[in-house]
Amino acid sequence: MNCDTDILIIGSGIAGLSLALKAAQDYNVVIVTKKDAIESNTRYAQGGVASAVADSDNFDSHIQDTLTAGAHLGDPNTIEKVVRQGPKVIEELSQIGVNFSKTENDEFDLGIEGGHSNRRVLHAKDLTGYEIESKLLDRVRANSKISVLEYHAAIDLIVDRHLKIKKGDNICYGAYALNRKSGDVATIKARATVLATGGAGKTYLYTSNPDVATGDGIAMAYRAGCDIANLEFVQFHPTCLHHPRAKSFLISEALRGEGGKLRLTNGDSFMTQYDERAELAPRDIVARAIDYELKKRGDRHVNLDMTQLPKKFIKERFPHIHRTCQKFGYNMLEEPLPVVPAAHYFCGGVSVNENGKTSMDNLYAIGEVSCTGLHGANRLASNSLLEGAAFSDFVYQELRDKTLPSYKEATVRNWDTMDAADSDEVVVITQNWDELRRMMWNYVGIVRSTKRLIRAQRRINILLEEIKEYYWNFILTTDLLELRNITCVADLTIKCALKREESIGLHYNIDHPEPSASPLKLNIIRKDD
Repeated sequence: MNCDTDILIIGSGIAGLSLALKAAQDYNVVIVTKKDAIESNTRYAQGGVASAVADSDNFDSHIQDTLTAGAHLGDPNTIEKVVRQGPKVIEELSQIGVNFSKTENDEFDLGIEGGHSNRRVLHAKDLTGYEIESKLLDRVRANSKISVLEYHAAIDLIVDRHLKIKKGDNICYGAYALNRKSGDVATIKARATVLATGGAGKTYLYTSNPDVATGDGIAMAYRAGCDIANLEFVQFHPTCLHHPRAKSFLISEALRGEGGKLRLTNGDSFMTQYDERAELAPRDIVARAIDYELKKRGDRHVNLDMTQLPKKFIKERFPHIHRTCQKFGYNMLEEPLPVVPAAHYFCGGVSVNENGKTSMDNLYAIGEVSCTGLHGANRLASNSLLEGAAFSDFVYQELRDKTLPSYKEATVRNWDTMDAADSDEVVVITQNWDELRRMMWNYVGIVRSTKRLIRAQRRINILLEEIKEYYWNFILTTDLLELRNITCVADLTIKCALKREESIGLHYNIDHPEPSASPLKLNIIRKDD
C-alpha cells in the first residue's frame, strides 16, 4: 500500500496523538505505529504531568527546579516556554476527558516527586499515562481526517537518495513502513513528517520501557543525516520491581514523594549519606546511590518501604501498583518492595529547535525521541508528558503558519527487496540482541569508565558490520529492524559518552569524576562526521 498525506506522524504516544488531533483541524493526517496504537511509553507512565497550577506554586519555581535537575545544561528559553505551557496542557487534556485525581474540595490532588520544590504533579491515581493515552486515542479514532496504520514499522525516512531523480536537497519526503502482517513495504509520501517514536530503553538489558522502545526515530533520523545530541544522558529510574517475571515493572517515584523510604536489605536507611534531600533527590543521584550500595554489599536489590503509611491511603493513591505487586507475591501494605534501577528515559535524541524542527527540512521530532533543551543533563520527574503535549502544540503552530510544500513532482522509488531471501539464521538476531543489551548495561550503564566505553565501542563496531550484512541479505522483519535501530542508538550513545570527558547529570565517568569548567550544552553527533 502506498499513500500520500499532508502530515505523517510516526508514533502514537502523547506527543503524536496530541499533534494529530490539532493538525487534523487543517490537514489530513496519517499515524504509523508498529503495534496497537495504545502501546507506547505514555501508556505506562504512572507518575503524572508536572505543571505549576497551584496558588502556592509559580512558573519561576518550576523553571528553577528543571534547570537544577538538568545540571544547568538545559536551555532556559525552552524551559520557560514549556513550563508556561503547562496550564494550557492540563486544560486541553481535561477537555478531552482526562480524569485527573481531585481532592474532596474538587481541587487537583497534586503530588510531589524528586527534584520538585512544590506539589505540582497532576495524576490519575497511578495510571496517569494510560488515562491520557486512552482518552487521546478515543478522539483520534473518531476523527475522519486521521488514519491510523497499526502494525506498521517505519523502516527509514524518504530523503534525496530515494528519489528517482535526485535533487541534492536536505528534505524529508515521508517514510517507508513495513506492514508486519503482510510483509509488504508501504511508501508514504508526506508534506511534513513528524517523529514521535518515543525512547530507546530496550537498548539496555533492564528497562522500565515496553518492547516498542527501540530508538527507531533516533536511528532513522541519524541515517537520514540529522543532528543527534546528548545521548550520553540516559536516565535510570531508581525503583523498578525486582522479580524474575515482573519485567522491570516500574514503581513510581510518587511513592517516595508520599513518604516511601529506601532501605538496605538489613533495614538500614541510606539516602541521607548521599544527598540532604534523601529519597526526594533527583533520579541520577538516587540511582547512583542504589547502584553503589548494591555493588559494595553484593546485594541484588534494595527495598522501598511504604509500611509506615496508612494502608487505606496506599490502596487509594496507588491501586494499580498495589494490585500488580500482589500478583508477584508482595504486599506493600505489610512489607517493603524489592527494587533496582533500570533504564528509563533518554534525555538526548534528535536535535530540534524551540518549535520541534530538526536539521532537515519538513522533518520534526517531538517527545522522548527529541532533544529539545528542556531536560539538560537530567530530566525532572513528570516533565516528559508535559514536554510531549507542549511540543505537539509548538509544532502545530509552526505547520499551521507555514505553507507546506507539494511533493507531487518528486518521484519516490518504491521499496526494492533486491535479492534478499528469507532468513534461515534467526538465532543471529536473538544472539546479537542479547549481547548488545547486556554489553550496554555492563559498560555504558549508571557508572562508566573510559576503558569500558572503549571496549563497548570495539564490540559495537563488529555488531554493526554483522547486522549491516544481515540487513541487506535477508527479507525484513520487525525484529531485524529493531535490532538495527537499537545497535545504531547504542553506537551513538557510546560515541556521545566518549566525547564528554566529565561527569555531569546522568553521565558519570569514574575517570573524569568532576564536571568541566565549561560543559558542552549540546554534544552533537552527525552522520557526516
